[in-house]
Amino acid sequence: MKGMTSRILVVDDERMIRWGLCRALEEAGYQVDQASGGREALEIATRESPDMVLLDYRLPDLTGIDVLRGLRRSLPRVPVVMITAHASIGGAVEAMKEGAYDYISKPFEVEEVIQTVQRALEAGRLREEVARQREAGLRSYSVQNMIAESEPMRDVVRLVQRVAKSEATTILLLGESGVGKGLVARALHFEGAAWEKPFMHITCTALPETLLESELFGHERGAFTDAKSQKKGLFELADGGTVFLDEIGDLSQALQGKLLRFLEDKAFRRVGGTRDIRVSVRIIAATNKSLEREVEEGRFRRDLYFRLKVIPIEIPPLRKRSDDVLPLAESFVRHFNSEFGKSVRGVDAGAVRLMGSYGWPGNVRELRNAIERAVLLAERSWLTPEDLPVEIRAGHTGGEGSDLDSGNFTLPPGGLSVDQLERDLLRQALLRTGGNRTRAAKLLGMNRDRIRYRIQKYQLEDAVPGGD
Repeated sequence: MKGMTSRILVVDDERMIRWGLCRALEEAGYQVDQASGGREALEIATRESPDMVLLDYRLPDLTGIDVLRGLRRSLPRVPVVMITAHASIGGAVEAMKEGAYDYISKPFEVEEVIQTVQRALEAGRLREEVARQREAGLRSYSVQNMIAESEPMRDVVRLVQRVAKSEATTILLLGESGVGKGLVARALHFEGAAWEKPFMHITCTALPETLLESELFGHERGAFTDAKSQKKGLFELADGGTVFLDEIGDLSQALQGKLLRFLEDKAFRRVGGTRDIRVSVRIIAATNKSLEREVEEGRFRRDLYFRLKVIPIEIPPLRKRSDDVLPLAESFVRHFNSEFGKSVRGVDAGAVRLMGSYGWPGNVRELRNAIERAVLLAERSWLTPEDLPVEIRAGHTGGEGSDLDSGNFTLPPGGLSVDQLERDLLRQALLRTGGNRTRAAKLLGMNRDRIRYRIQKYQLEDAVPGGD
């Protein structure tokens, strides 16, 4: 929309009504085109692309409904307001069903027309913004943007393409933390037939159980102390689209039962509600846990597990798709070049070798973070081993049974700074323990005096929370 310079097409075969509307709209600051017939209106609309149309229901050559249908084909997001006589209210209702934004009855007040125009233009602006965001989502999250040079990831992409276009309503994404389950969930949505419908994402560990239930199912006014008004939940808001439930393995037993009922019946009740609400949504659940083990140990419902596991998609860890490391890194370099205004050309051979031999316990998320840091701090045209985090230079995966833990650490060919290694390990220990120096000292095999000295030495007092 162009604010007060919005272009409006007025279509009416009565010259005086057309003249009066055009004059009032021009005085209100709008650009106005006019047509006396349906065919002329469609020609002008195609040529001028108005921001909205005021359309009379009765025209000499075509009906208003015929013109409305033509406008919906050529300018599907442009709001149309019908002008109708009292005797044609039924036609106005038909026009609303065909996609008209609103209607005005003759005789009308000019102020009423101006207010309706303002509302229609605002609705059109919001519709354009929603469409822009959805189209941006389609560009950003289509499978064409998924980096899959490795065969395991190519298998995932092929499966995602097939499942997205299928009628599947329940999909389970499996894989370690950081492998990209959220990206796959969005690809499933935007590659599917419902890509223009809502995509709702919630992490099941982000809210307490009572708030999570309200977030998913909604609540009625007065359902609990803070329920001042009725609220629609994500399942209701996403009707026709997708709900992505991340970390489903951490859902409480009570909510597991309610989710199962919803999956079985496609119906639910708001918290405090008494009537069933039916919606049609695709549920994509994701977890980094072994749900089979959770079932065996009694923490996850067996019936819900099998209901979710209709179509499982397992995303491999980055260490099992090494052919993707360099393309991913180069993609992140381009992204962060744009974000930070840098001009890094890529990753040099030494850095590529280190990244290829590293275990990536944090998967794609860890790689992204490493490249973000490297690009932000880079002083050369190419990222070198010195730009990478110390654990990558040292070949340390950060997991149990790593080379450092076993004493089999090998000095990298390019060498490393012992002070930098010590500083980074100290910082990791403090971050892992939330700044608890006693626990951090235990992780590093030090006493509190030694760790206090090193915190001061490496000026880490403000880098992490303090205290015990």
